[in-house]
Amino acid sequence: MNLAPASLPWFARHELILAWRELVAMLTGGSRTRSIGLVIFLVIVVIVLHLLAYGVVARWARGGIASDAQSLVMLTGTGMLFWTVMLSQALEAVTRVYYGRSDLDLILSSPASSRRLFAIRTGAVALTSIALTGLLASPLINMLALFDGQRWLAAYGVVIAMGAISTALSVGITMVLFRLVGPRQTRFISQIVAAIIGAGFVIGVQAAAILYYGDFSRLALFQSQAIIDAAPGIDSPLWLLAKAAMGDGAALLTMLILALGALVLAIVASASSYGRLAISAAGLSHVASQRRPSARAFQSASQRHVLRLKEWRLLQRDPWLLSQTLMQILYLVPPALLLWMNFGDEAGAFVVVVPVLVMASGQLAGGLAWLAISGEDAHDLVVTAPVSPRTILVAKIEAVLTVIAIVLTPLLLLMALSSPVMALITAICSILSAGSATAIQLWFRVVAKRSMFRRRQVASRAATLSEAFASIMWAATGALLAGGGALLAIAPAMVALLVLVVARLLSPRRA
Repeated sequence: MNLAPASLPWFARHELILAWRELVAMLTGGSRTRSIGLVIFLVIVVIVLHLLAYGVVARWARGGIASDAQSLVMLTGTGMLFWTVMLSQALEAVTRVYYGRSDLDLILSSPASSRRLFAIRTGAVALTSIALTGLLASPLINMLALFDGQRWLAAYGVVIAMGAISTALSVGITMVLFRLVGPRQTRFISQIVAAIIGAGFVIGVQAAAILYYGDFSRLALFQSQAIIDAAPGIDSPLWLLAKAAMGDGAALLTMLILALGALVLAIVASASSYGRLAISAAGLSHVASQRRPSARAFQSASQRHVLRLKEWRLLQRDPWLLSQTLMQILYLVPPALLLWMNFGDEAGAFVVVVPVLVMASGQLAGGLAWLAISGEDAHDLVVTAPVSPRTILVAKIEAVLTVIAIVLTPLLLLMALSSPVMALITAICSILSAGSATAIQLWFRVVAKRSMFRRRQVASRAATLSEAFASIMWAATGALLAGGGALLAIAPAMVALLVLVVARLLSPRRA
């Protein structure tokens, strides 16, 4: 079918082609042989997720779910958790619409309408948010529909409304940032805002559960009788989301009208400025290159120290590093609060806090190690420098582990005040988790651009799975040691070492 150039359907087809190519590249790495394995893997994941949803929903839904205060509180709280994550992802995606696309110069210099382009790309952000959240929520929705009737399928309509309103708010926030701080600071601040929004509600709920109920679980707050008693009446507009998810046609229609209307209004109000703002954002690379010379005098230092400074400076300048790592750091706030609330309790919180910190160390180290080892933009310059490859790699590893140490040290000091033994266990397991993730990234290193950070898993599924399994096993080791099961902790530690051995055997051989 021939579409008129620069029309809305033509732009839509263009965006769909680009999105499909990026999805295929992200999932298969450009290899056709991975497609069959990917399909099998996705089928297994879908089955496992539905089984997990069955375990969560079956007991609650077998007798029927009434529209009482307890159900409305649970559904509204769970829906808000999903929505804040959607809003965070949509805000980052909208920001990338202005900063992260390499075809803007070509399209904006053509006679095509930038307003139509903005409308299509904003709609693509909404569809992406809806699709991702729909896939994550589908096991719960399907199980609810199976046990308590087809009315729960209306929850998919709620997902559509949530995706539309989150995209509309993201466009509004981005426009406000452009107006207040300009294009130079908008990308930086939007990443902070996205991370705070994505983790803020989750952290707030966990903090409330810890403060009032001493429980790390978010569901403890939604199920508490005090919250249920303090909730407004059933007729309150606050329960619009929950009622729509439970099949109330009027509530669902109201949500869809408000959300889609807000999205259309945001697109219409912002489309006229898209071309101007996108051009100003695209010119930042030229502006950023005109740096003033440093006023500090040159000081001689060792090669490794200079290389460490280089890595820290590159991490500091990375334009998307905040959105990639800040949320992981923010999720360390609830464990810190739990430590504070249980200060002096030898066993209480440590069984929960220790594995959380160990897992966070592995995840953060894996991401930073990829940026330092594989995401070296000046790869040709570095390998031709009069520095041995060993010195370069050692400096990169030291730079990564130093950042992890800086992040964890305050929490370890807090733990040490209460229990030096638990602090030592956490430090050792965190070092092992971070070291394992760094080693795996070193063994599977590739030459890639830093902008490919979000698709780093494509390089090797073996590296991704090995990194995840090693972190999980070291976290389990820390949890068992914290709970007093020193002998039992040997088993996950041996499994973690076995994972490292297998990863080393699977890693590509280098000359």
